[in-house]
Amino acid sequence: MQRRKFIKLATLTVAMAAAGFTNLSALAADTIKVGILHSLSGTMAISETALKETALMTIDEINKSGGVMGKKLEPVVVDPASNWPLFAEKARQLLSKDKVAVVFGCWTSVSRKSVLPVFKELNGLLFYPVQYEGEELEKNVFYTGAAPNQQAIPAVEYLMSKDGGSAKRFVLLGTDYVYPRTTNKILRAFLHSKGVADADIMEEYTPFGHSDYQTIIAKIKKFASEGKKTAVISTINGDSNVPFYKELGNAGLKATDVPVVAFSVGEEELRGVDTKPLVGHLAAWNYFESLKNPENAKFIKMYKDWAKKQKLPKADSVVTNDPMEATYIGIHMWKQAVEKAKSTDVNKVIAAMGGQTFKAPDGFTVEMDPKNHHLHKPVFIGEIRPDGQFNVVWKTKGPIKAQPWSPYIPGDDKKKDEPDSK
Repeated sequence: MQRRKFIKLATLTVAMAAAGFTNLSALAADTIKVGILHSLSGTMAISETALKETALMTIDEINKSGGVMGKKLEPVVVDPASNWPLFAEKARQLLSKDKVAVVFGCWTSVSRKSVLPVFKELNGLLFYPVQYEGEELEKNVFYTGAAPNQQAIPAVEYLMSKDGGSAKRFVLLGTDYVYPRTTNKILRAFLHSKGVADADIMEEYTPFGHSDYQTIIAKIKKFASEGKKTAVISTINGDSNVPFYKELGNAGLKATDVPVVAFSVGEEELRGVDTKPLVGHLAAWNYFESLKNPENAKFIKMYKDWAKKQKLPKADSVVTNDPMEATYIGIHMWKQAVEKAKSTDVNKVIAAMGGQTFKAPDGFTVEMDPKNHHLHKPVFIGEIRPDGQFNVVWKTKGPIKAQPWSPYIPGDDKKKDEPDSK
């Protein structure tokens, strides 16, 4: 009996080797490695640490339900420490040394731009979970955050509307890197299309980690005092948001006077701020924790339970936010695509991703566009509440298809709906 089993095993081994399965140890591996590439230190840790925890929570959820193709997911966590060149080094480590099947990570566009050449060279797969400036469409990336037409443009349209205060002058205030500058280039062109003159647009940038906003707030107050209703559009990223909002409160700049709409401030960033002076200021996202639906209730409970189980700092007050939801959606969609492709092979998974759907915590069934690697997402605008949550004051009727290439930037010859495979 033992001899017969041995002969059968030997025959199977020869057959598998003939079919190309030469690495039997890899074939027998009972885990699939996935990379988590988020800053856990430095200026962006205030935002990105929660995404790392969300990814680990989602991986744990998937493993408890049977894994992917019967295999457990094995997370490989690295810390690029808010250091943009280090993002590229860590991405190469994950793909070349750790041999991960996919990477979930990055927040800033400069970090994403840093890793893109590595993912293209090594044919890796990145899921990017944060709103961004568009003007990009890559074969090796799926963008689960918002494009400008799913966040920035609707927010400015709202500010210009009667319900949003009928703003006529605009302050474009951001951190000095590609996302704020490109977004503001798009917004300036959009405002021009609506008849807003350059004299009614003020544009200011501060470096990462900037902490003294007294001078800039004074300039905003002066700009707003010149007659027309003024609004601030903030693309400040990272821990600079804490001193910015504190100074906003200190200066008594109320939402009824000069409303601020933020694209990179959500529930997590407001945890470190006294929000009472900020009541009524705005944020535009594709998800808020305050949304009422069964999927969101499940998502919130799962994360709060995870925080307590992992003994995270201030576990009793953890919150969920938009990039956390986008991370959650991306990991589940990748799982679905792998199971559809019956493989973790990057090219096969890319082919299987188009048209994937997921019942999201935002209350809608979101879809990965069949061609452009972006999610169809709903848009919400919320007002800050005293407790650091948001009341939704405006929303779309349903998910909006992303436009990665802005129609407001003339002369762009790359306005296409297919990813760049070069």
